[in-house]
Amino acid sequence: MRYRKLGKTGFNISEVSLGTWQVGGGWGGSFDGKAADKILNAAIDNGVNFLDTADVYDAGMSEEAVGKLLKSRSEDIFVATKCGRQINPHVNEGYTPAALRTYVEVSLKNMQLETLDLIQLHCPPTEVFQRDEIFELFERLKDEGKIRNMGVSVEKVMEAELAIQYSNVTTVQIIFNMFRQKPAETFFAKAKTKNVGIIARVPLASGMLSGKMTLSRKFDENDHRNFNREGKAFDKGETFSGVDFEKGLTAVEELKDIFSGVEPLAKWALRWILMFDEVSTVIPGASREGQVIDNINAAGLPELSTEQMTAVKSVYEKYIKADVHQLW
Repeated sequence: MRYRKLGKTGFNISEVSLGTWQVGGGWGGSFDGKAADKILNAAIDNGVNFLDTADVYDAGMSEEAVGKLLKSRSEDIFVATKCGRQINPHVNEGYTPAALRTYVEVSLKNMQLETLDLIQLHCPPTEVFQRDEIFELFERLKDEGKIRNMGVSVEKVMEAELAIQYSNVTTVQIIFNMFRQKPAETFFAKAKTKNVGIIARVPLASGMLSGKMTLSRKFDENDHRNFNREGKAFDKGETFSGVDFEKGLTAVEELKDIFSGVEPLAKWALRWILMFDEVSTVIPGASREGQVIDNINAAGLPELSTEQMTAVKSVYEKYIKADVHQLW
């Protein structure tokens, strides 16, 4: 495992880390504590030292599983969680310092911690990124010893740019993958200037970039890949990165031709993200131990050639860009 600096947090974290959205064993199924335990321990056993969770993942059970892991391991493990998505309806007016403080305190309790390494606003409405009192709250929480750092998770590049105007924003978590290339255009350079760490999320476009899906693939009724393709539950950019399923699969076939060989497309998709030095870490999820190992091993692939990088960009521009670039 190689490690990179997470911006001005100063944390030296694994360049491939673990996102815990489906750490309980699957997409949309019931939470499996034993599966979560195996997945989390497999990650730490193989050099991962950064975990990303959220209070809404499996209604707090993901945080509880992370807390259990921390109690059982002696390694230095950095934990990031998120707050704000419990607000219902999820609107600007629901974001208050009092509500967010409560969420932070519940997360501390869920993980049996005194201090959070990193707390992130969880994709709030755009207006929240222009409210000084929200960001001032996290300064107070830091003074109280409840958090070490604050960051944001965003839907749009514009929101990321608004957020880093606040000096206490140390990290930005943003969707970045072969099908969502806009962040690399200008935002990465701006974040680097301010020493803001970049956490690349949804790196496999909800599994589409695994190269294993077909048009006949069926998803669990509670899986967002079944019910949120048009954004009926939350931002549709979270599901397949906002890409039309059929069009995405056509693009995937061309990507597979670019990376034909023994290694699956999923590994190359992760390695492509790591070609961008501004990225501090990529946080693929996993629903079984084997996926954790495969994701980690992706970092060991050779660097992509100039020709391969150009070919990936060409696929993006041919099939994807017109549909997603201007939206996020």
